[in-house]
Amino acid sequence: MAHNAITLKQAIRLARENEPNFATAVANSKVANLEHKNAIAALLPGAIYHNQYIYTQPQSILPGTLLFAENQTPRFIANNAVHEYVSQAIATETLSLQQAASVAQTKAASEAANAELEVARRGLVAAVIALYYNVEAAKNKSEIAEQAVAEAADFLKVTEQREEAREAAHADVIKAELELQQRQRDQSDAELASEKAKLDLGVLLYADPHTEFTLADEVALPMEEQKKFYADANQRNPSVAAAAASLQAAQMDLQGARAAYLPALTLNYFYGIDAPQFAVNGPEGARNLGYAATATLDVPVWDWLTTHRTVREKASIRNAAQVALTAAQRRLVADTDEAWLEAKTAKDQLASLDQSRDTARESLQLTRMRYVAGEATVLEVVDAQSSYIAASDAREDGILRYQSAIANLQILTGKL
Repeated sequence: MAHNAITLKQAIRLARENEPNFATAVANSKVANLEHKNAIAALLPGAIYHNQYIYTQPQSILPGTLLFAENQTPRFIANNAVHEYVSQAIATETLSLQQAASVAQTKAASEAANAELEVARRGLVAAVIALYYNVEAAKNKSEIAEQAVAEAADFLKVTEQREEAREAAHADVIKAELELQQRQRDQSDAELASEKAKLDLGVLLYADPHTEFTLADEVALPMEEQKKFYADANQRNPSVAAAAASLQAAQMDLQGARAAYLPALTLNYFYGIDAPQFAVNGPEGARNLGYAATATLDVPVWDWLTTHRTVREKASIRNAAQVALTAAQRRLVADTDEAWLEAKTAKDQLASLDQSRDTARESLQLTRMRYVAGEATVLEVVDAQSSYIAASDAREDGILRYQSAIANLQILTGKL
């Protein structure tokens, strides 16, 4: 059965579609953007079309008094008539510094949410890369373990042949059998690690973690120039941008709290009818259709220091945001230095790891030849086998380290 061969970019795309934390970050970004639009809309006049019918119990009619129903006095003096019809278009506008501060605050919050989304995206990319390359490394280690089993089985035959030819003791056969059993257990562990690595990646990419897939052959990512890397990494770091936007949001929130000390002006305009008849004109030619306007200025006087405590609360949040921004800037300096040094060290060690593996392979071949010639012991062969396997596994770990380090550089610069 053919399996899906996925590239690293395809794996990242699939993870973005299925990872819940990233979906939450996307939702938070959208919500913050919509809240900013709502804050802008609050600065604009609002309009509604208001329709209402009010019935009020009339005063009792004295005996012998002739009084038409429409001329009766309502019992509630706050109401205008027994039958009152209201049909008006109402426009409302509120002017206050709190609204302006809210617009600035929601804009900063939106920018912070967008930056946090980029942080989540880069974190997801880092997780996918680690799992992606780990699948390949685990697969290669499983193949190394399989080769080690074949090597141990072949060496067992050699010891048995030498025992039959009375050139080696039975102890050599026993030692070779023990070595084969150990390599078989190592192979089982390597196969288990390979399957677990595929499942971990499958959980992130597919609805069914058992979906079969293979990894496409990836071209090694290049290691860019150090100066360019530092310039790109520091240009638009999302963690610093999120901290800066959060500080701006906290500052605007503080200004909004302080604006509660100031008056707020509310303007209302009414156009329509408010009359005993649901009609443009009254029974005697009176004009029911008209307009009215109100202006209300609310001046805060005393609220038992609630506003004062709110201002102090917002100031504390602003101060904490300032500390967070400074910490993010320091962390960026450390992260860029550490990422570059990690990549450089991993790259420098690749050639040494290749040489160690090749040397261990040659040492194993020579030791086996010496054993067949009776010049080496079985323990020397087993030790050479272990050294070769360890060197091969170390090479795979070195490649994984280098690939992850280079990918981390790409993440820090926003290229992945």
